[in-house]
Amino acid sequence: MFALYKKELKAYFTSMIGPVFLAILLVIIGIYFFVVNMLNMIADFSVALNAITFLVILIIPIITMRILAEENKQKTDQLLLTSPVSVGKIVAGKYLALLTLYAIDMVIICAYPMIMAKFGDAEIARSYSAILGFFLMGAAYIAIGMFISSLTESQVIAAVVSFIVMIFTYIMTSITNLLPTDHLSVWIVMGVVTIFVAIIAHGMMHNKIATGIIFVFGEAAFATIYFVKPELYDGLIGNIAGWFSVVDRYKDFSIGIMNITSLVYYISIVFVFLFLTIMRIKKKRWS
Repeated sequence: MFALYKKELKAYFTSMIGPVFLAILLVIIGIYFFVVNMLNMIADFSVALNAITFLVILIIPIITMRILAEENKQKTDQLLLTSPVSVGKIVAGKYLALLTLYAIDMVIICAYPMIMAKFGDAEIARSYSAILGFFLMGAAYIAIGMFISSLTESQVIAAVVSFIVMIFTYIMTSITNLLPTDHLSVWIVMGVVTIFVAIIAHGMMHNKIATGIIFVFGEAAFATIYFVKPELYDGLIGNIAGWFSVVDRYKDFSIGIMNITSLVYYISIVFVFLFLTIMRIKKKRWS
């Protein structure tokens, strides 16, 4: 695994992707730091980071798009599948290489709160809490992007789909506020969600029976809830939206709250999508 990790990390720095990614992120964060914190004399680095959370969605697909899509296109994934290294270690090595690339920028920006402290009283604890949250949010999005990259042979498609999915998680809460909350409407929404889940499952498994089971049981379960205990639908869409809204969990860190629930959430997102990536690769081995 460590050899694969070094190989992947080296590949990013021997191409333009790694340096460009690091430069873009550092330059934009640096500009916001200078304008927000230095010129406006706001001694809280979390204010600058809050203004650029959308940046993560824009640039992370740049580094995740090739991680597995390129292997699929060049058919070198067959070599990985027949290697003595387990699929889990392959995925872990690639993910850690991506995470290291992202972490380099996070380590550098850790100097910014200390720079502010030299000029007066700075919100050190809140600033570093925001940096930690920013790192965890990026780690979650990298895992999502890596899974999407495993689904296609095209880097462009991987980047576009990753961007769309990440945008969706970014605006999830806003979308939810526009949806009706009566029981019938919630039932209809959950029925549509079940259809999408079945479509995604079929895309991953290519098994009509399994897809049919997921669809039938899902629709039956939501119909049963509506007719037997419809009050369970109260707040259901909001709770689901909260689970998918990756950015919302960052808000706790941005105000200096080290919320264990948010920490566990980000770690869970990473493990879930790495697990899905492993299952996707193993399916190719079985087929």
